[in-house]
Amino acid sequence: MGSEPREGRLIIISGPSGVGKGTICKRMLEKEPKLALSVSATTRKIGPGEEEGREYFFYSKEKFQSVIQEDGFLEWAEIHGNLYGTPRQKVEEYLKEGRDVILEIDVQGGLQVQKKLGSRCIMIFVVPPSQEELLRRIYSRNREKPEEIALRMKTAQWEMAQEEKYQYTVVNDDLEVVVDKIFTIIREEKKEHASTFN
Repeated sequence: MGSEPREGRLIIISGPSGVGKGTICKRMLEKEPKLALSVSATTRKIGPGEEEGREYFFYSKEKFQSVIQEDGFLEWAEIHGNLYGTPRQKVEEYLKEGRDVILEIDVQGGLQVQKKLGSRCIMIFVVPPSQEELLRRIYSRNREKPEEIALRMKTAQWEMAQEEKYQYTVVNDDLEVVVDKIFTIIREEKKEHASTFN
């Protein structure tokens, strides 16, 4: 009675490009509306059908740089010529309210956030059923020139090698199964976390 709400946890979902992180996070939010989604900021141009604050916060290069100066990002990186970052303030607000926050992020960003927030993070690495499946997914995106595909492949190989730095690995071969697995991990983690602090 009258006790402070327990602080939320940051659920970091990482894995190689094309592994289906976005689809998993979308399904998690459909199944558990109390979850909050961390929306990243980017300097890339807004795409067709995208909305400010839904897919991304679209910043000018100047605004992005000033947020970096103020240490306003949990992590940021330059990817394919554009800047991407996770605004710190909103994530901190959600966690203080006791809400769990999903952060769908590339591996290098996930590891940066873990350095800053430590035990508040639940680190989950999503892998494809096989290397061949990952190649197929990268190719089937069909948006890129051959040299961009080659770069994505190289990045994906590096990302797969970082798996051991994450607490958990889930195989994305069936959406409902993988989402249930992630919810089980979150429940177990919170139980363990609660008993540590009681």
